Amino acid sequence: MEKQETTFELKDFEFDLPAELIAQEPLAKRDESRLFVIDRQDNSFKHVHFRDILEFLKPGDVIVANDTQVIPAKLFPRRKSGGNLKMLLLKPTTASAAVWEAMATSMKRLKVGEELLLDSPSGKVYPLVLKDLTTGPDGFKRILVDLGDRENVFQILRDVGYAPLPPYIQQEKDSLEEIGEHKRDKDLDRYQTVFAQHPGAVAAPTAGLHFTKDLIEQLAAKGIEMHKITLHVGPGTFKPISTSVAEHTIEAETYTISEATAAAVNAAKKRGSRIIAVGTTSLRALETAGKTGNLEVVEDGSTSLYVRPGHKFNIVDSLITNFHLSGSSLLVLVAAFAGRQTILRAYEEAVEQRYRFYSYGDAMLIL
Repeated sequence: MEKQETTFELKDFEFDLPAELIAQEPLAKRDESRLFVIDRQDNSFKHVHFRDILEFLKPGDVIVANDTQVIPAKLFPRRKSGGNLKMLLLKPTTASAAVWEAMATSMKRLKVGEELLLDSPSGKVYPLVLKDLTTGPDGFKRILVDLGDRENVFQILRDVGYAPLPPYIQQEKDSLEEIGEHKRDKDLDRYQTVFAQHPGAVAAPTAGLHFTKDLIEQLAAKGIEMHKITLHVGPGTFKPISTSVAEHTIEAETYTISEATAAAVNAAKKRGSRIIAVGTTSLRALETAGKTGNLEVVEDGSTSLYVRPGHKFNIVDSLITNFHLSGSSLLVLVAAFAGRQTILRAYEEAVEQRYRFYSYGDAMLIL
């Protein structure tokens, strides 16, 4: 018998994963990823490829994807006194996006007002000013840095920044010389979905990485609608559950839902068609704005929705997602959606079948 929601412990969402199953590189073709299909009607499993997802979708279905764009948030500023730092931009603190909250190595040595330098591959040098020291919601020290040029912030980041690949991708190196400019450009392209339009994420909404333009055209030809939300994925997506499942909190992330998306989703719900969320970020945005069962238009929203067993899903009927870290809030979310025992059984089978895990890994479809 399944436990009550309030009695779950962290160990109830843990599984064993051989290190060699953590995908270190993306596949050459996005939709060649494998797809693990769970049918909640009979708790059955199927193993296909992502390009076969059309077999499981019907005319009238509405797919909702996250069109946030991952910014080159990893920086390697150098101090005028000598030495380099590794820095990760987390989120802008102003509407202009010139001042950012960040984390960095060797933070104890940094001084408020200090000017750091960012070197671009083209030889251009940009200043980066340390504005303040602060503490994040997770209790860790953070810094506020000013990129200065409010009109061209994202262009500067494209010139000097690197893809903020997650820490479990071991090929990530620590300097331009080690990464190489070609690898840097490849990472910036491949760690981005085909939906990406609005800069602001510091991690990719990875379920969207499996889609190709050809596949999207095939979906449209079958009468399946595709709509977008924007949720800028923050660093909290990698935050482990350190207390208890019930007490864990999610750091707030900004999101928007357009009139067109809200209208399409509400019309689909009214006619009985399915809403299929691409990724946990799309699901959290939809469930936040649709808690009444009717999806609201959101121009500048913020969500810290933490989905765990016991959550009532008001909008999303099916979910496309990747395989998540053991003991993470994302695994708790998919367990809430599909059932904890079903998910743990599926993960065990995925390990046996040698699926590729995490950001560059394979996908799961929960019907």
